[in-house]
Amino acid sequence: MGVLKKLIFYALLVLIWEAVFRLKIWPPYLFPSPEDVAKALIWGFKDRTFLIGMSVSIQRITIGYLISLVLGIGLGFLVGRFKILDETIGSLISGLQVLPSICWLPLAILWFGLNEQAIQFVIIMGAFLSIAIATESGIRNIPPIYLRAARTMGIKGIDLYTRVVFPAALPSIATGMKLGWSFAWRSLMAGELLFVSIGLGHLLQTGRELNDMPQVIAVMVVIVLIGLIFDQLLFSQLEKRLRSRWGMTT
Repeated sequence: MGVLKKLIFYALLVLIWEAVFRLKIWPPYLFPSPEDVAKALIWGFKDRTFLIGMSVSIQRITIGYLISLVLGIGLGFLVGRFKILDETIGSLISGLQVLPSICWLPLAILWFGLNEQAIQFVIIMGAFLSIAIATESGIRNIPPIYLRAARTMGIKGIDLYTRVVFPAALPSIATGMKLGWSFAWRSLMAGELLFVSIGLGHLLQTGRELNDMPQVIAVMVVIVLIGLIFDQLLFSQLEKRLRSRWGMTT
């Protein structure tokens, strides 16, 4: 039933889009019809331009996101467990988190130049801070009874962290992973818009330079669809299962 509602909703959006197009409020080269965008989508996949762009972008975000996971979970874990780090690094993390990922681009260009390392830097800086904050929150909000019970049963040292602390923080970490993915995806698109390298963001920029609005919207559709697929099929399911496992569902 939920899928049917979504299909009806998106069909309605397309109908509204077509109606606005037919009103000719804007010229067709600025506001293309759904049919024009569909043709651009089909052509983009037919000549493999979109497939190549998707492959490059997904490869980039996979590398950057995995590095962000390691840095974010590791840093969040340390900040959550040690008060001195929370009072120092913790405040810095919170402050840097409010910076839009686009703000890291000038720094990336100066440090690395116009290359892959610069794009990876932007992805990592856009994603790992939110993962670190969520991990720190999960560690800090573990019910004290868990730790007392574990110590009573003789669990201590590394075992306490691997068998109690980390598993108990997993629901919050999963939320951070989901947020981190969203920020990483946005950061990647921002980076690819400015770098002359094949990718979905670059295809978006190419469409703008050629004044090809159907291609611009077609690429935007592909970007949104990829984001939704990863969010719904991976991160939302992971978060739901972990919350159910720990009795946090309503």
